[in-house]
Amino acid sequence: MLSDMIIYIMEWIGTVSFAVSGALVAIGCSLDIFGVVTVGCITAVGGGIIRDILLGNVPPKIFDNPIILLVALITSVLVFVIAYIFRKRFKAFQAATNSYNVFFDALGLAAFSITGVETVCISDHSANIVLAITLGVITGVGGGIIRDVLVNEKPYVLTKHIYAVVSVVSCSVYYLLSFHYNHKIIATFFVLIFTVLIRLLAAKFRWGLPKIKIDEEK
Repeated sequence: MLSDMIIYIMEWIGTVSFAVSGALVAIGCSLDIFGVVTVGCITAVGGGIIRDILLGNVPPKIFDNPIILLVALITSVLVFVIAYIFRKRFKAFQAATNSYNVFFDALGLAAFSITGVETVCISDHSANIVLAITLGVITGVGGGIIRDVLVNEKPYVLTKHIYAVVSVVSCSVYYLLSFHYNHKIIATFFVLIFTVLIRLLAAKFRWGLPKIKIDEEK
């Protein structure tokens, strides 16, 4: 079934991407290997767990098919090992590492936004557009929010680079093309390209939503 194939492929892309992103953040915060693996894994699977609980899929499917969790674990360990081997150069390449992190984070956001919406589309709640978009966004940003809380940072999604807005637009477009017009392949490629491109441009040009900086001196 096309929907199952899309979910399967996007889960793999999102899991590896978010595990890399979470592990890089954890390494930058000087966590040990257990901390790096924990943050990498929760970044990769956290949003999907929240989505499944809200849909009533208990226990979440990640525990019925732990291969995805294993992929996140192996990816996190590999990132830690590579960073450890090149630890003397890690600070020197910090800017490049941040760029890689933004890319993998953007790719994970796109993949999991698609997965979240498609999961609703094949459920009994497929006609509920609000639920589809909401769970798509939660799947895309939920793991990142937990990651930031664990490393004692303000959640990235609430502070920088129109993060959640991109996910909302992507989920809306995907739902429209996939559910209403049944163009799942077109929807998948469009959302992947659109989300990654906008996220990279937002990071490069520092696009953001208006905010009030109370403590900022005049």
